[in-house]
Amino acid sequence: MKPSLLFLLACTAVLALGARADTPEEPKELVQKVQELAQKASAMAKDAFSRVRESDAAQQARQWLSENAELAKQRLVWLKEKLAELWKKTPAP
Repeated sequence: MKPSLLFLLACTAVLALGARADTPEEPKELVQKVQELAQKASAMAKDAFSRVRESDAAQQARQWLSENAELAKQRLVWLKEKLAELWKKTPAP
């Protein structure tokens, strides 16, 4: 989906550029405006995609944490027990 949206924006900019370049009145300014609009649209699309990507990564991290939270708790209990055993075996000075 990412490339198709950027491709669509680029095509729109090229079509607008071609349509406006046929008019004799100030074509350089129109070309510049279309280029600026295409750059802004491209930047906005990239920003939206990066937000979606970050959102997906955060969602996957939350899912992993929720799935593995119980296992982590069990391992912490086990570690606490092992430390308690080692503490008891350590001679007092």
